Amino acid sequence: MMITLEVSESLTGRGLPGLDVHLVGDEGLLLKAAEESLRYAGASDEAELTIVIADDLHLQQLNRQFLGIDAPTDVLSFPAGEIDPESGRPYLGDVLISYPRAQAQAQADGHPVSDELLLLVVHGILHLLGYNHADRPGRAEMWDAQGVILSRLGCALDPP
Repeated sequence: MMITLEVSESLTGRGLPGLDVHLVGDEGLLLKAAEESLRYAGASDEAELTIVIADDLHLQQLNRQFLGIDAPTDVLSFPAGEIDPESGRPYLGDVLISYPRAQAQAQADGHPVSDELLLLVVHGILHLLGYNHADRPGRAEMWDAQGVILSRLGCALDPP
């Protein structure tokens, strides 16, 4: 698995509590969350994806452009389902997470922002892999998957 983690330029140097320690090398917890999500769903070991931690403005622009919703959101997934021409590996797509939304949601729900980031990584990757919560059966399946993955990561959050 090849997982690329990026932090948007608009966030660099701003001291983001709960984020820095989770981006460190291959042992970073966000990478572990991504890997565990891929393993749970049976994705190929050759799979590639990108996770971008961004600001509200970036996600609002993408939300407006692709979903017609002119508001920020916590996570967006853009499935690619293609082969990377350079590596020949299956490229699953991109997951974008709003750090300010994660921070606000964590504060509102009374848990660490690091746990919220884990939830959003798992949620976004499950969307890349075809999970959807638009209807009751899909929602139950997705929430169950999130719960199992978060539990494996030692995160006690309950999906919505």
